[in-house]
Amino acid sequence: MNFTQFPRRPYLNGPTPIEAMPALSRALGGGVHLYIKRDDLLPGAAGGNKTRKLEFCIADAIVNGADTIITCGAVQSNHCRLTAAWSAKEGMDCHLILEERVEGSYKKEASGNNFLFELLDVKTMTVVPGGSDMMAQMNLKAEELTAQGKKPYIIPGGASNAIGALGYAACAEETMSQLNGMGLAIDHVVVPSGSAGTHAGMVVGMTGTHANIPVSGINVSRPKDTQEEIVYALAKELAAKLGIKTDVDRSEVVCFDQYVGQGYSIPTDSMVEAVKLFAKTEAVLLDPVYSGKAAAGLIDLVRQGHFQKGSNVLFLHTGGSPALFAYMDTFRI
Repeated sequence: MNFTQFPRRPYLNGPTPIEAMPALSRALGGGVHLYIKRDDLLPGAAGGNKTRKLEFCIADAIVNGADTIITCGAVQSNHCRLTAAWSAKEGMDCHLILEERVEGSYKKEASGNNFLFELLDVKTMTVVPGGSDMMAQMNLKAEELTAQGKKPYIIPGGASNAIGALGYAACAEETMSQLNGMGLAIDHVVVPSGSAGTHAGMVVGMTGTHANIPVSGINVSRPKDTQEEIVYALAKELAAKLGIKTDVDRSEVVCFDQYVGQGYSIPTDSMVEAVKLFAKTEAVLLDPVYSGKAAAGLIDLVRQGHFQKGSNVLFLHTGGSPALFAYMDTFRI
């Protein structure tokens, strides 16, 4: 895959580690060997997966003459935090549209990412009700800023368009290079599946490298059928952008929706267990929205015997631990 054909900023400082998780594997039993790809250790203010996507999105903004970034997300959005961080590094203004997906969940004085938005000098934060048309809201902000003489560039939620998803096609290639160097055969990859860019990018990247490793997404918001169609549509668009001649087969997009609970960002018992189990066995901090629910899915699939005994399973850790501090009451019950 040729990524040199696209504008890209140099935000990475080398591959993120792939580590064994022997203590967690023993705790779960079942004879499955768990590994973790540590994208929580990516550069940026407290790290996380969106840095890979923003390498391409912010580069595209700069090439197009932008001086201001507009993006959107939930009230504790890791994507918004990292967009604000890289905008600050580039000397660009950042404006956020925050969707209050759970009524009453936005608190100006909240900890976690809300607090970091302030430290990162986000210029405006507009809070809108759950279910709002977020692109329409960002377009309104863009019109307002254009009238003020600014040159805004809109990055969609999660940076999950074909430009942002390039970052995870590149991650798949990076992962395969590491696995080949380590002599480690992975039988399955498990990723969080939300705004779809990470999941679609990994599927396309595995196709583009002819890795023949299945990728399963653990949903954090939508039902299985809806999410799979969103991921598949983006995967096809990304594959076309990269000029990959091998079609992405619809059967390669697999999601599990049993771990969403009552909805996006609403805690579940299995998420709480997963966060605590990763911390006490492997000293790895998850977040309560994405990686926590994805890890809950991974744990349950291992316990159910979904993965063949003796198989090696790689979990993609997308980061987000700052959000834990906005959920402290959930973990101290």
